[in-house]
Amino acid sequence: MDNTEITPLEILYQDDCIVAINKPSGLLVHKSPIDRHETQFALQMVRDQIGQYVYPIHRLDKPTSGVLLFALSAEILKMMFLLFRSRDVQKEYIAIVRGYTHEEDLIDYPLKQMLDTKEQKKLGITKEAQEAQTHYECLATVELPYAVSRYPVARYSLVKLLPKTGRKHQLRRHMKHIFHPIVGDTKHGRGEHNQLFREKFECHRLLLHSHRVSFVHPITKESVEIEASVDNTFDGLFKIFGWDSISY
Repeated sequence: MDNTEITPLEILYQDDCIVAINKPSGLLVHKSPIDRHETQFALQMVRDQIGQYVYPIHRLDKPTSGVLLFALSAEILKMMFLLFRSRDVQKEYIAIVRGYTHEEDLIDYPLKQMLDTKEQKKLGITKEAQEAQTHYECLATVELPYAVSRYPVARYSLVKLLPKTGRKHQLRRHMKHIFHPIVGDTKHGRGEHNQLFREKFECHRLLLHSHRVSFVHPITKESVEIEASVDNTFDGLFKIFGWDSISY
C-alpha cells in the first residue's frame, strides 16, 4: 500500500491496556507468507505510532476494514483472548452483498478450517468442520439499471453482520453459502458483480467493514464500545445508492 493512504492510522480508543485502530482495507495485520511482497503491517505501524510494543488481539482479513484491537501487554492479551473465546466480545460488520436478502436470518453452517500454507496442502493435512453462526439484518436495498449475467438489472443489499463465532473468512464464506456473496470478494464472491463495481463506481475493495466492537474491559470492568467510520469508497456508494441517511 501507498504510505500516504494509511499514515497516520486512525486511533479509535486507547488506554493503559488496549489500543484500537480503524484498519484500512488492503493493510495486513502482520507479516504473512501469503503476501510476502507486502512491507507494511498494522502491528508495526501501531507500535511505531504510539511508541510501544503491541499484541494483536484478533485479526481482520487484509481486504476488510474497521475496528482492530491490540493489547499493550501479554497479560491483557490473555484476558482478551478469554473474552473472545467465551464469546463475550460483540462484533458488528456492515457489507454490501449481491441480491436482496431476507430481512434477517441466522446462518448456521459449519465451516472447514482453512489451510494456512501451501506446505499444509502438500502434506495433505485436513481440518475438520467447526460450528459457525452468523446473524444478519438487511438495512437497505438498491436496484441498478445494469445487466449482469442473465439478469436485466442488478440488485444489492446493505446488511449488518453479527458473527456468533470467529472462523476464518466466516462472513465471506457464509454469505457465499446463502448465495449473497459480498461485493469485491475475489476469493468467495462473483466476478461479474465485482467487475461492475470496479467499472461503474471505481470500487476496488472488499465491501466488508468492522463497524463496532463491544466488550467489558478486563481491568476496569466498564462497558467499552468502539466504532469505526467507513472509508470514502463506502461513503461514496452510500450517497449514490441513497443510503447515506441510514443508521447502522
